[in-house]
Amino acid sequence: MSLKGKTKTALTGWSMVTVAAIFVLVFSYIPMIQAFFLSLQTGKGANLSFSGVANYIRMLQDSTFWTTLGNTLLYAVVQIPVMLLLALLISVLLNDSKLKGRGIYRTCIFLPCVTSMVSYAILFKNIFAVDGIVNQMLLKLHLIDDAIPFVLDKNWAKVVIIFALIWRYTGYYMIFYLSAMQNIDSSIYEAAKMDGCSFFQSFFRITMPLLKPIIFLTSIMALTNTLQLFDEVVNLTNGGPGDATRTISEYIYDLSFTYVPSYGYAAAVSYVVFVLIIILTIIQKGITGEKE
Repeated sequence: MSLKGKTKTALTGWSMVTVAAIFVLVFSYIPMIQAFFLSLQTGKGANLSFSGVANYIRMLQDSTFWTTLGNTLLYAVVQIPVMLLLALLISVLLNDSKLKGRGIYRTCIFLPCVTSMVSYAILFKNIFAVDGIVNQMLLKLHLIDDAIPFVLDKNWAKVVIIFALIWRYTGYYMIFYLSAMQNIDSSIYEAAKMDGCSFFQSFFRITMPLLKPIIFLTSIMALTNTLQLFDEVVNLTNGGPGDATRTISEYIYDLSFTYVPSYGYAAAVSYVVFVLIIILTIIQKGITGEKE
């Protein structure tokens, strides 16, 4: 290709990505920079003044911040491994070409992902209500003597939220694993079977290594989404009882729009979440050994 042709190709490529790059810059990176400078200011509403790291020092003494951060990390530590493991196991089962009705099963498992947030919150509230199906089953099996107020109990409310998150998003991550498995050449498994490999040997020595990039991607996606968890908690428990189920994102929202606006402090808390995501991503990268 001539120099003129290469230049034309380069200009064509840049013309395609320039508009998208400008939008990303204007609506993502510039607001992030503005939020950082905002986090260095204190005051209520629009009456802000530069105060350095005062907001970050305030955070160390803010018990609500530590409570909401602890709740958010608890959801991440418990929910993400269970959800991704279930998604992986289900995708292995549904990837079997001998399984009849695979399309129906895939649709049913993915369906919660597209269910209305309000509808699914109402569903779980009814299931775990004092007179809901869960309490009725436990009472009939004589596992409990009195109905459990799941949503009103500070510990059980967290369990309900974790169950709701697993139910809603397992199918979403299943699609990633299923797509990756279908791109693995079947001749690899045939060769392994001829060499005497069992199903479990093929899974741990072939499937898992080939899925490592997808597992890393889904773990980062799940971590990012969980650390920004907001809608589910607001719809299911509204952060209650007290602050027992409240998340860091809900606290940021309250600081900005529910209380007397404290935009500088809300921005500082947001940046802590941002830094936390980066740190946990680096840790996950080291654990999985993902280099790309």
